[in-house]
Amino acid sequence: MPEQSAFLSILLITILVALVPLVASRKRLLPIPIVIGEILAGMLIGKSGLNWVTSGPILEFLSEFGFVFLMFLSGLEVDLSVLSQPKGSPEKNAFRGNPLFLPLLYFGLTLAGSFAIVFGLKQRGLVENPFILGLILSTTSLGIVVPVLRERGIIGSKYGQTILLSALIADFATLILLSVAFAFLKKGIFLQLILLLLFLTAFALSLRLGIKLSRSRILQKIFKDISQASSHIRVRGAIALMVAWASLAHVLGTEVILGAFIAGIIVNILAGPEESVLREKLDVLGFGFFIPFFFIMVGSRFDWRVLIHSSGALILIPILIGAAYLVKLIPALVFRWAFGWKESITAGFLLSSRLSLIIAASAVALRLGVISEGLNADIILVAMVTCTLSPVLFSRLAPSSNDLERKGVIIVGINQLTSLLIDRLKRDQEDIYLLGCPEDPVNRQACRGIHPTVGDPTSPTVLKKAGAEKAAALVAALDDGEINLKVCRLAGELGIPLLVSRTDDFLVMEKMKSMGIRVIQPVLANAIALEGALRFPAIFDLLADHGEDVEIGEAVLNNSQLVNLPLHRVRLPGNALVMGIRRKGEVIVPHGDTTFHRKDVVMLLGNSKNLKKAKVLLEGSLSEPL
Repeated sequence: MPEQSAFLSILLITILVALVPLVASRKRLLPIPIVIGEILAGMLIGKSGLNWVTSGPILEFLSEFGFVFLMFLSGLEVDLSVLSQPKGSPEKNAFRGNPLFLPLLYFGLTLAGSFAIVFGLKQRGLVENPFILGLILSTTSLGIVVPVLRERGIIGSKYGQTILLSALIADFATLILLSVAFAFLKKGIFLQLILLLLFLTAFALSLRLGIKLSRSRILQKIFKDISQASSHIRVRGAIALMVAWASLAHVLGTEVILGAFIAGIIVNILAGPEESVLREKLDVLGFGFFIPFFFIMVGSRFDWRVLIHSSGALILIPILIGAAYLVKLIPALVFRWAFGWKESITAGFLLSSRLSLIIAASAVALRLGVISEGLNADIILVAMVTCTLSPVLFSRLAPSSNDLERKGVIIVGINQLTSLLIDRLKRDQEDIYLLGCPEDPVNRQACRGIHPTVGDPTSPTVLKKAGAEKAAALVAALDDGEINLKVCRLAGELGIPLLVSRTDDFLVMEKMKSMGIRVIQPVLANAIALEGALRFPAIFDLLADHGEDVEIGEAVLNNSQLVNLPLHRVRLPGNALVMGIRRKGEVIVPHGDTTFHRKDVVMLLGNSKNLKKAKVLLEGSLSEPL
């Protein structure tokens, strides 16, 4: 009976879902992604192999739902905050200083290169619909880029963020363009344009409403109370939202993958502090059951005989694989404006990875009759080759986190104030770069043990000579606030993440704060220091004259094992203590029941050795028993 046959197929697939990760993890010479193992398993039991799977309504539904779930989780990965101009960056009209400039330029060149190649293939009669194939070649797998960057420990660096933004833009833009193209093919341009505008308007309104709701303390409390009553209410709500947006997309004639993707973005915004827990539960549900069904069914539908009997499809395999790398590697040369040749080419290799979206788009195009079965098989092979080979090439060629890590402080100005600051930083063994103006008085105490750079601090050449390309912070301590502002603006353009400046000018101070510069008012700082010495003498003594055995530091919590754990269950190394937690601009005084959230800035106190271990543990580079 059909039902019995379907359940036997489901049994076989669920066994493969459990076995594939075990087999894939045994590959040491050339590790393959689990999804590739699932596609290969599908080939084994499908048309290209034993033909044990009988397709039917139940299997098709599970595969389609896995497909929708995959795009929903891809949308959940999108952090819209990275698309905005960072506070510490230069003004928005400085295009090359904008973090979106290089990723957008890269995507534009990729799109142009893809269309140039596929239209050339059309002229030779190798493809029929060059527009769809050009969009498919422009994709990048965000699902592969993110884990690889995290594994290398460079996702938070300027290099890692540039690659991440490039992958995000490629995924989001091509998904929108593909959805529009597929919709036009089904319903015509005029009608579909109106329906698409309605859909995008609904998305914009939902996004705006979602941002407002996420900031409402009353609703946050209600959601928290509901979550305590039922631990899975957030998961149920997220899935309901996914199905609702997929259904809306279907009703309006847009592809359901776009609706699911947008639902993921909205859930990411609404989830707030509980986003990491919700994502973990949805990952278990999606990647534990539904999504593997999609990839195994993709493999089961793959038919080698189509390739063998189609000379055109066989010829296209090496051409498409070569094109897949060419359209990513050549545009990657634009990254040379910010990085070296090796880093630029290596980024191109990682961005050549294609997986979920290319297979999903190909499946839709095949269903609509836009591409042939032979070309669909070629595209699946391109995905399998690129997502297996590209991460390996990147891991072998990419710089390590130590190579990209910024270290040291540039201090601008040679005076009594910077002399005292240098003495205190020397205790902590900081790398110090001193930059003095030509008119600065000679201060031997400030320059002791440090070779200063002398020149105009507002000159990019002078600032680079002083170490701007490798420094982690800059302190502008000149008496002129306007010059300090210019120095900080230039330092932001050169990628220095932490900027500190002094000024008593209110207007200059407001400009600095708008750029994310930490501003010190000498008069106010003295008043705060006097108050601290008067009201909290013990803490003041600790901060003012901490010895070699006591240091103060901070770390950003990224260790998933510590997220949502109460403080009394977290064992930090040695004498390291948590002094405070900064969460979304609010400073929390911790107690035993205070729970850690992802991206918390944890303020620490302890000796140098234990403080370094605590930072590594909190930032997720080390697993310690709890």
